[in-house]
Amino acid sequence: MAIESGIGIAIESVLLNIEQNMRDAPTLLILAAGMGSRYGGLKQLDPVGPSGETVLDYAVYDGKKAGFARVVFVIRREIETVFRETIGRRYKGRIPIDFAFQDLQDVPHGFTVPANRTKPWGTAHAVRAARHLISGPFAVINADDFYGADAFLRIATYFATCRAQDKDPLCMVGYPLDHTLSENGTVNRGICQGEASQLLSVREITSIERQPDAVIRGRAQNGETVDLPPDSLVSMNFWGFSGSHYQDLEAAFIHFMATEGNHLTSEFYIPSFVDHLIKDKGQRCELLMTSADWFGVTYPDDKPLAERRLRQLVKSGAYPSPLHA
Repeated sequence: MAIESGIGIAIESVLLNIEQNMRDAPTLLILAAGMGSRYGGLKQLDPVGPSGETVLDYAVYDGKKAGFARVVFVIRREIETVFRETIGRRYKGRIPIDFAFQDLQDVPHGFTVPANRTKPWGTAHAVRAARHLISGPFAVINADDFYGADAFLRIATYFATCRAQDKDPLCMVGYPLDHTLSENGTVNRGICQGEASQLLSVREITSIERQPDAVIRGRAQNGETVDLPPDSLVSMNFWGFSGSHYQDLEAAFIHFMATEGNHLTSEFYIPSFVDHLIKDKGQRCELLMTSADWFGVTYPDDKPLAERRLRQLVKSGAYPSPLHA
C-alpha cells in the first residue's frame, strides 16, 4: 500500500509539473478575423506555400518550434465552419488550438454599437476577444504576415527570461519600415520610437506608400500627411503580453468607447493600447529587433511575391515541404 501511495504521489507530482509548464509556456494568438477587403477574399486560408500551405501555417510551425505550446485563433463567427474544417483538422494532435470570436456587438456593459456601424473595433478589440481563453504569457501576430523564425525565437527567449525573473512580459518585435511596404497599395503601420532596447512610443500611421520620388508618405490619425524615413522602426503587430494585461485592456477599451465609440470608423489599435501602457501606466515595453525577413499578402498582387519567397526558403532548407508531413 505504501508503494502504491508513493507511486500515486509521484504521478500526481509529474502531472502538476506538466500542468505548470503548460501554464508557463506562451500561447500564440493569431488574429484571423480580418475581412480581406483589399485582398478580395479569405486570405487567411489562401494557399501560398509549395504544398498548399497558408501563411499562418508557417507562423504556427515557427511558433511551435520556438516553444509556444498552444494557439488561439481570433476569427469571425461566419468563417468558423471553414476554419474548423481546415485549420482545426490540420492541427489535430499536433498542437492544442482554440477559437475566439471577434464580434462587433462585444462591447463593455453600458455601451451600445452605433446603428450604422458595420465593422468591429480594430486589432486591440480582436485581442480582447480571447480574454476568457488566455491567462499566461502570449504573443499576438497577424494571420496574413510572414514574420520569420528568428522573430519567434527572440520573443520566446524573452518570455523565458521574464519567467526566470518572475516579471510580466511586455514587448514588441520591430522591423524597418522600408522592408514592410507593398508595391501594390497602401499599408498601415505603427511607427515606433525606441531607445536602448526600450520602446518609448508608437503611433498608428495609415495609408503608407512609397511615392514616385521615393519618399515614403502616410497619414496620421488626425488626418495630417507625414513623410517617414525608410529606416523608421515599425510594428508589424508582433507583440508580447501577459494575461494580466487584459485588465488594462478592458479599462482602455472602456475609455475608447466613451470617447470614440460613437464614430462609425474609429478603431481600437494595439499600438495605441501599448502607447497608453508606456505613457500613462509607466510600463516598460522591451524592443526586440529581428533579422528575419517579413512579407505579407495585403493585396492580390502580393501573393506571387509571397509564393516565390516561400519557395526560396523551402529550397534553402529553412522549411520542409510539405510543412506538416
